[in-house]
Amino acid sequence: MGDKKRYLQRMKRIEGLARGIANMIDEEQYCIHILTQVSALTRSLQGVATGLLDDHLKHCVLDAAKLSDEAAHEKIQEATAAVNRLIRS
Repeated sequence: MGDKKRYLQRMKRIEGLARGIANMIDEEQYCIHILTQVSALTRSLQGVATGLLDDHLKHCVLDAAKLSDEAAHEKIQEATAAVNRLIRS
């Protein structure tokens, strides 16, 4: 994955945001402020997820399609299942 470094940087920021939210809860800060940060955390995770899905489609699915229809179909099913999990979360 060519974007590994970028994903790891984003995940470190997400970790920091999650720790910040835990601190806000511990300090009993205003609920609406905490919810705003939870929303930001959720959007950040969704950004990583959609980026990974995009990479999967552009690399894994495309490479599989070059091998065979069966391999492409399998990778497309994996991607569809991942999208379904993302939608439900």
